[in-house]
Amino acid sequence: MLEFILLQFHWTNLLQPQWYIENGGLWFIVFAVFAETGLFAGFFLPGDSLLFVTGIYSDDLVKSGLKINIDSSFVNLLILGSVISAAGILGNYVGYWFGRKSGPFLFERKDTFFFKKKYLYQAKEFYDKHGGGAIVMARFLPIVRTFAPIIAGIVQMDYKKFTFYNIIGCIAWVFSMTFAGHYLQQIILKEFNFDLKDHLEVIVIGIVLVTTAPVIIKLLSGKSKKGGSSQTEGKS
Repeated sequence: MLEFILLQFHWTNLLQPQWYIENGGLWFIVFAVFAETGLFAGFFLPGDSLLFVTGIYSDDLVKSGLKINIDSSFVNLLILGSVISAAGILGNYVGYWFGRKSGPFLFERKDTFFFKKKYLYQAKEFYDKHGGGAIVMARFLPIVRTFAPIIAGIVQMDYKKFTFYNIIGCIAWVFSMTFAGHYLQQIILKEFNFDLKDHLEVIVIGIVLVTTAPVIIKLLSGKSKKGGSSQTEGKS
């Protein structure tokens, strides 16, 4: 089975939530969530869209992945959410640990063209200002959620504080996405006889656009502010 998957594999499969469902099931999903939140290289993996699709297939995933046959979809969602949340929480701990270990080195490192210590101090001020809310909000922002725990470790955010908001943020993220996927599928199928499983590509594209919009807007607004300030300095 594994050999067949590897022969058919292409790196673009990693961007497709349906691929995880069809080939690895629950445990591929668990690894993807862990990697996206805990490893540098995992920033491109699907997060929100993967969890949404996971909710749609929640009953099948619990039966095939955990060998548990429960008729209650709600209980299956609770089990599924708990397992995936554990992976996300652990992933954030790995990112935090990496940041905390590399932090002292980065603070002692001399400034270069690509690295400025002032950015570390700015990040620390951000966490001091927003507190745990920064960790919780990052969970719902693609790419940001990969680097948030690493930065938290670098600026040496209080471990107990990080732990509390790490758990809260991950549970809120995983359960909201999986529950939304499952119950929207049930409601739309019942009311409109429209099966979301037949239109997963469109759904995934929609989720990606919605979740990445805040990040793109933030980047664009940041550039415009920077451009405006530089023009002001030039006039003065």
